[in-house]
Amino acid sequence: MNFIQMARAMATLVAGALFGFGLSMATMIQPEVVLSFLNFKDFGLMLVMGGAVCVVWVTYKMAPRVLKQPLLDNHFHVHPSVWNRDTLLGAALFGIGWGLCGVCPGPAIAALGTGNLELLWALAGIALGALVQGLKANT
Repeated sequence: MNFIQMARAMATLVAGALFGFGLSMATMIQPEVVLSFLNFKDFGLMLVMGGAVCVVWVTYKMAPRVLKQPLLDNHFHVHPSVWNRDTLLGAALFGIGWGLCGVCPGPAIAALGTGNLELLWALAGIALGALVQGLKANT
């Protein structure tokens, strides 16, 4: 493994740890908190999500203007998104699942670090959904 690969791996590890820590600090790893937000009883998570959207938007818009190239790659990548029936269906299924159990994949994985092993059921459902999507995409 060369230096660039090692630096990318370390950056991924640090970003993941920071993300998990942020989810924990924002209490997004607690399904009860997420469900109270989705039931319009607690709007604290709106600030968390709004802050995250702002940071990502500013980063995606400003980084290519400020930097000639990314720190750990040779060019900025474009991530096109296409809205079609499958995207809409997938988004709806994801939203329904999130609304039913109050668990999103990132917070569910972060919550495992707190010992909340009941979330393994939600992660099994998430994995099954990803598997079905992958099998459907390959047919």
